[in-house]
Amino acid sequence: MIFERLVKALTQTLSRRFALPADDLLRDVTYRRLWTSILISSFGGQVTMLALPLTAAVLLHATPTQMGLLTAMEIAPFVLLSLPAGVWLDRVRKLPVYVAGEASIALVVVSVPFAWWMGWLGMTWMYAAAFVMGCIYVTAGSAAQIVLTQVVARERLVEAHAKNSLATSGAEVAGPGVAGALIKLVGAPLALLVDAVLLVVSVAILRGVQVHERLDHRAERRFWPDLRAGIAFVRGTPLLVALALAVGLWQMCHHAAIVVQILFATRTLGLNESQVGLAFVGLGVGTVLASTLGNRLSRRIGPGPCLVLGIAICGLGWLALSVAPANAWGVAVFAGMLVCFGVGAVLIFINFLALRQAVTPASLLGRMTSTMRWLILIPAGPGALIGGWLGEHVGLRAALVFAGGSALLLAALAWQHPVIRGTRSLPQPESDEDLVGAEGMVRPAQAEAV
Repeated sequence: MIFERLVKALTQTLSRRFALPADDLLRDVTYRRLWTSILISSFGGQVTMLALPLTAAVLLHATPTQMGLLTAMEIAPFVLLSLPAGVWLDRVRKLPVYVAGEASIALVVVSVPFAWWMGWLGMTWMYAAAFVMGCIYVTAGSAAQIVLTQVVARERLVEAHAKNSLATSGAEVAGPGVAGALIKLVGAPLALLVDAVLLVVSVAILRGVQVHERLDHRAERRFWPDLRAGIAFVRGTPLLVALALAVGLWQMCHHAAIVVQILFATRTLGLNESQVGLAFVGLGVGTVLASTLGNRLSRRIGPGPCLVLGIAICGLGWLALSVAPANAWGVAVFAGMLVCFGVGAVLIFINFLALRQAVTPASLLGRMTSTMRWLILIPAGPGALIGGWLGEHVGLRAALVFAGGSALLLAALAWQHPVIRGTRSLPQPESDEDLVGAEGMVRPAQAEAV
């Protein structure tokens, strides 16, 4: 009951302050609960986003290579488990998987301060925690994306992703400053307890979400044909192939930068935990800006060109930081880079997620989502290792140059791609009846290949 009142009060406040239109998605009760859960868990996520790398960098004195390995350990489950997870997700209800994932992340997060209190905490524990969290994100993260398609009409997916991003943006504006002060006050490990509590609240709200899902209970379904069918669908859809290439290579750039940016802030710019938190407010400013304008911009120039613009903005931010001086101006550039990343990442993902969901029939959403996550995160692990190696053996600035220069080159190449550049509206999926193959819903032209 308390969570029902919380959701209702939040919506009433939004309605009064922002005069929501009659057809606004937030007026839908089911979407409103989902959005509120995202908002609350995002505040906790801001603590973890700062506390985990700060625990490694400041408390455990991790090297750039170790920071790269820490990031790679969280990515590894996507490479190992995404494809089978997609087959499984197409056979089960998605909302319970999403709810269980949020609860499991809370337990993993609590394990870090527990290990610190017991004197067990080291980089090995951090690697294990990152790997387990990655395993949970493989299934629960994909389930969360599919739940949105069960709540929101497909023609409104860009709008829904923009509103979800706005929920996280609110957390990113207020969260980093509060997280930085909290970490400074009680230490990074103990600050993680706040995230665990907020995740529990998110779970309580999600348990009240009502979705109607039709499962395929055909007895003849088999794992390997279904797995191959999901891969074949992605491979045979030019838009999905183009998106996987563009966003996958962007992930390589992003992870090359992310493994060194906390080290750059603390060791080159000399910022402490609370100052890093204040600088990260820039990330929230960027995401709020892009979340507010992203849907309109996407409608104006098209989802494909809007995605390319986001890649270019991220690249400019990383390049600017690579030449930032080690003084107050450098701190301003660090905050500016975070603004650029917030804008660019939102423009990339509200269009990427909406496009891939719009083009896919409901019966293939689980396999498509997991296959696409697998494809785009394969380059992320090497990107993190490259960034860590460059940061340790050449310099932290070299890793940022690699990330920024590669992202700008990628944006130029993506702009030349006819499928991405020519995608000016959300496509329509084929109906399930147009797909054949009892095990995997395979297109007729692909049946032999599968």
